Amino acid sequence: MTLCLRNRQRVCPVDLHLFRRVIRYVLDHHLKSADYELCFQFVDAREMARLNEKFLNHVGPTDVITFPHEDGESALHGEIFICAEVAASQAKQFRTSWQEEVVRYAIHGLLHLQGHDDRAAVSRRKMKREEERLLANVTKHFALARLQRARLK
Repeated sequence: MTLCLRNRQRVCPVDLHLFRRVIRYVLDHHLKSADYELCFQFVDAREMARLNEKFLNHVGPTDVITFPHEDGESALHGEIFICAEVAASQAKQFRTSWQEEVVRYAIHGLLHLQGHDDRAAVSRRKMKREEERLLANVTKHFALARLQRARLK
């Protein structure tokens, strides 16, 4: 069981200790995954746009990109890149917080690693329902506003 977190952006000051607790809660209580090797990387819009173009042939930044590492059928192995700048922008649009958006993206990435697919309409609706269910449960157990770490002076 490995859970790596890297913050390579400065737009949203993320409390990585709390984020780790949230992810472990989802893994232990909802995804029932005892075998995982995951790395979450918070990146800025420029880095996310570079990844999006290089690996998905899409122009511009996106919210989350998941790279599965095919190490086993039942294990969750992969990297999940989250763009905090997109989270801040989407939060304004959807009248939520960037912290909730970041957790939503993390859940979305984990669901992809579990085999969920959002390319077809039917599977996208199914994945979205599961994402919403997990996010609602997480918000009952954690004060996501505390994911904003105080900026150092």
